[in-house]
Amino acid sequence: MTPNAMRSFAGGILIAAGLCGAVYYFSGDQEGQAAGPSNDLTFEEMRALLEAEGYVVQTEEEWEVEVSTAANIRVEQEMEELLADQEVEEEAPEEEETTDEEEAEEGRSVVYRTILTVSPGMTSIDVGQALERASIIEKASEFSKRVEDRGLANKLKPGTFEVDSDMSLNELIDEIFDN
Repeated sequence: MTPNAMRSFAGGILIAAGLCGAVYYFSGDQEGQAAGPSNDLTFEEMRALLEAEGYVVQTEEEWEVEVSTAANIRVEQEMEELLADQEVEEEAPEEEETTDEEEAEEGRSVVYRTILTVSPGMTSIDVGQALERASIIEKASEFSKRVEDRGLANKLKPGTFEVDSDMSLNELIDEIFDN
């Protein structure tokens, strides 16, 4: 190719690029705004649009409250079922009733049993609090600390577990967490 032909070819490319840039610059923004939705939506507007489409929109705090409430309700329902079963078993002929203190004095101890349901999203703290409410352990913080010390905080396995107050903290952790 001759130098004049190369210059003509380069000049044509330069003119074509300039025309494409001018068309893009002057008309690209107006068409883009008219064709698509505006990106200047507020949080409330975005939430309203998503809810109108059938989505459930929650903040992280609302989600955590819902998960912990559901876990608490599940534990309470299981406790009520166990108490109802226990009342049916206790309908045998009544003998002399003793209190927890009297049983402790006589050398007998009260053993609490419960069924613990661990759902996805629960933490070791949630599990410890549920065990404390069911009188399986004395302190939820001690349970959580032991889990952290053993490095099992992220190894909680979802499921249903039957536990009792005779079990040690390590036995409870082995039952509820993957080792």
